[in-house]
Amino acid sequence: MREFDLEAFLPRFFQALAETGLMVSVAFLGAAVIGILLGLLLYASRPGNLLENRVIFGVLNVVINVIRPIPFLIVAIALIPLTRLVFGTGIGPLPATLPLVLVASVAIARVAESNLVAVDPGAIEAGAAMGASPARVLFTIVVPEALGPLTLGLTYILVALVDATAVAGVVGGGGLGDLALKFGYARFDWITVLIVVVTLIVLVQLAQLIGNAVAKRVLH
Repeated sequence: MREFDLEAFLPRFFQALAETGLMVSVAFLGAAVIGILLGLLLYASRPGNLLENRVIFGVLNVVINVIRPIPFLIVAIALIPLTRLVFGTGIGPLPATLPLVLVASVAIARVAESNLVAVDPGAIEAGAAMGASPARVLFTIVVPEALGPLTLGLTYILVALVDATAVAGVVGGGGLGDLALKFGYARFDWITVLIVVVTLIVLVQLAQLIGNAVAKRVLH
């Protein structure tokens, strides 16, 4: 095992931490917007629901079911030509956000749909009986009722994104995963690997605590 060089390690560590933070924050914000919109569309277009449309529901349902089971690493590799087209390169934290957004969006869409479907039908019927439009029922009754569980679902996705950024390092995404691979595993520097693992655990715990706190406030 190589001798651990703290002075050389710290700049790399903080750079990798910043890259991981960039990937997680950009991917989560993008996926939250896209995923929630897709979830709302899935819910509203379901047969028998507010804006029933079997074609839209069927297409979205198939697309999400096709993308969801594919491992993130395969998605990231498959999208390298697209990331090169969009960003001019397939390497770096920003290009890595593209597959992260795609994978997280479909997961959030399914989580959002599940939480919306669980809303009490009686509340929806009451809103419709009072003459509220389908859109008003959706945004003033269904969404607020599902907000607490949805927040917990988003927390789960946020934690999963922290994990996925570590995998992104394998395909040149940078971040903590790249640090552990290039300067830890490749050089048999197990102290670097250990520090990265502990850091990821801390980040996951922080994400979970923040998510739980926000969900608790929403539920109350």
